[in-house]
Amino acid sequence: MSEPIRILGIAGSLRAQSYNLAALRAAQKLVPAGVTLELFPLGGIPPYNQDEERKPPQRVVDLKTRIRNADGILLATPEYNYSIPGVLKNAIDWASRPYGDSAWAGKPAAIMGASIGAIGTARAQYHLRQTFVFLNMFPINQPEVMIGNAAERFDSAGNLKDETTKKLISQLLTNLVEWTRRIGAAPR
Repeated sequence: MSEPIRILGIAGSLRAQSYNLAALRAAQKLVPAGVTLELFPLGGIPPYNQDEERKPPQRVVDLKTRIRNADGILLATPEYNYSIPGVLKNAIDWASRPYGDSAWAGKPAAIMGASIGAIGTARAQYHLRQTFVFLNMFPINQPEVMIGNAAERFDSAGNLKDETTKKLISQLLTNLVEWTRRIGAAPR
């Protein structure tokens, strides 16, 4: 796989000033040469309804198409109540259904997360990793990018100002690209 790598970035927050969205925007500036990172906002995806999974809403069709067209996935998750936010879990569920038609299957993935708390979404990231087992996604393990005390790491305009965090995100992206090239393209 020597052609350009396409990464799809998804923030697990709907908040306009989300630190996780800001982290993805920072990642867009840090991607290696020959790599694109496009973002897919989760707004407008209705609550998962199994009655509609065979004829899903257009926003869900769009999400699944974007996932399938990506070579790798980068999720940036907040942590709510020691776990992943409902909006992200909802998107994961929609894109994995109906059974046997998961857009996630075989995708290389990376996780990062930002939080105003000290541990920077560690528990949410570990819960996502558990979900990846059933989804048959292949996450990279290192570096773990857990952006704690996010209010100190971003400026008032949402720009990442912390150099250590920039280096970690850059390394995460490099590792995701190398992993994606190593394991090859997932079925589309």
